[in-house]
Amino acid sequence: MRNILLLVLSVLVISGCTKHREEVGAVLNVAEVAKIKGMDPALAEDQYSATEVSRVYEGLLQYHMYKRPYTVEPLLAEEMPQISKNGLEFKFKIRKGVMFQDDAAFPNGKGRELKAKDFIYSFKRLADPKVQSTGWWLLEGRIVGLDDWRAAATKSGKADYEAKVAGLEASDDYSLTIKLTKPVPQFLYALTMPYTAAVAQEVVEKYGSDFLNHPVGTGPFVMAVYKPTEVMEYVKNPNYWPATFPTEGAPGDKEAGLLDDAGKRLPLVDRVVVRVLVEDQPRWLHFMQGDIDAVGIPKDNYAQAIGPDGNLTAELKEKKVSLSKDVAMDLTYTAFNMESEEIPQFKNKLVRQALSLAMDERESIHTFYNDMATLSQTPIPPGIPGYDPDFKNIYRTNDIALAKKLLAQAGFADGKGFPTVVYDTLADTTSRQMAEYVTKNLQKIGVQTKVNTNTWPALLEKINHRQVQLWGIAWAADYPDAENFLQLFYGPNAQPGGMNGSYYKNKEFDKLFEKARAMQESPERTKLYRQLAQMVANDCPVVLGVNRIAVSLHQPWIKNWKYMEFMTNAAKYFRVDTDLKKQLRK
Repeated sequence: MRNILLLVLSVLVISGCTKHREEVGAVLNVAEVAKIKGMDPALAEDQYSATEVSRVYEGLLQYHMYKRPYTVEPLLAEEMPQISKNGLEFKFKIRKGVMFQDDAAFPNGKGRELKAKDFIYSFKRLADPKVQSTGWWLLEGRIVGLDDWRAAATKSGKADYEAKVAGLEASDDYSLTIKLTKPVPQFLYALTMPYTAAVAQEVVEKYGSDFLNHPVGTGPFVMAVYKPTEVMEYVKNPNYWPATFPTEGAPGDKEAGLLDDAGKRLPLVDRVVVRVLVEDQPRWLHFMQGDIDAVGIPKDNYAQAIGPDGNLTAELKEKKVSLSKDVAMDLTYTAFNMESEEIPQFKNKLVRQALSLAMDERESIHTFYNDMATLSQTPIPPGIPGYDPDFKNIYRTNDIALAKKLLAQAGFADGKGFPTVVYDTLADTTSRQMAEYVTKNLQKIGVQTKVNTNTWPALLEKINHRQVQLWGIAWAADYPDAENFLQLFYGPNAQPGGMNGSYYKNKEFDKLFEKARAMQESPERTKLYRQLAQMVANDCPVVLGVNRIAVSLHQPWIKNWKYMEFMTNAAKYFRVDTDLKKQLRK
């Protein structure tokens, strides 16, 4: 899932005023660090939109909030599916009594009950070419008849949602059968993602092209205020089905107090307020004033928070602030548009290898990540089968002499004759500083760049439509499988809106990838994953960056927080100790 290069805590970054406001009930004040694209699950390609979508919408499955390793569990499914021996048929029972939130799209404005057919409709929306879902890659080629349905919609110019798809069947209101074209070991993971959440056809048809601004799901929160570039407010869904707080977790969770709310009805807060705050410093200042519940540590304030021994400073210890450091399953990288008409030189592997060698990520780890990151050697991050701690990538050595030699072999000695490259980034201060750093590194081998700044939605739009040449971005795991990172380089995903934004195409890679992704977890699959990762490392379709460590600070009144890689729907578990908050804020 795409996100911003600099790792910041988006779930619990709270905004406030310098003067304390009286809050009614338990309020979780949170912030997003980027402007939101919209609230359509079919377009939830980045972690910020996905987080907001997941407050309102739900899918069949989710990850257990506390168990480790990460465990998939039922959400709108009553139980885990029955899976045929050949792995091709999944039978789900849908929870009874789950209601869509009240909305004018329904008779008398009252939400109706969720049915199995709602999932069939929602999956078809991902396939509908007019929707242009960035999540189609999850289902493409996998569900019997769905690609044919999409092809018919493309040919006729209009999708027929009444037409049957052989691989999607609802035998009654609460029984859903999904038939696959081939075994897909990652399929259950796909059903945890916001892309596959249930939407109601009536709501989509009522609001049409404005549907992305009118979220109506089955989730724990109802949208009350929606200004996606400024603020979003949610209130507790009064008709939320009886979901309860987990009674189990990982070893040590009970002793840590993380299961104190076991069995309680969710959500645990009355309201969620989300403000879009792009810059670091306002968040940090409010945290230090006690108006912010949790925050990622900005690079310019790191010494103020963390002492030379790696622990909290005395000032923060006195405030009873807690520190969290967790290895993230993610990857930063700088991508080449290998089909750029302005820079056709990116098709030359020697050029890409030279530019990769020019980038000194070791310095960036210190400058931008406060040494809370490690140098990526392949696209597979730590914590995922296929990660190889012993592999060393020659093109990550920052060997300027070798970089110049390769660029000269490509016909551009000292950068002469190489066109000026446009580097697209975001408009916030840190992103601009990182862009200047890229410019400085490439100048060492004679390659000149021009920096262009964008909003987050605008940058994603340009990437999806091949309107970029060089850009920096990050990918956070959608699920704990190396396939999720390697699919960024899969040839069929090299299409507008596809995840292969570099438009890298390698037939040998594709063939091996298709073999590996169809295998169950095993030493043989891990070996193939490592082979694929080394192919990417050698071909350099991107300049690999770093694997980040998530560092965050928390005030003592936020309860039940535990680092969660797939945290999009975590807000329903958080509890605000309002009495403690009032006491400490005085």
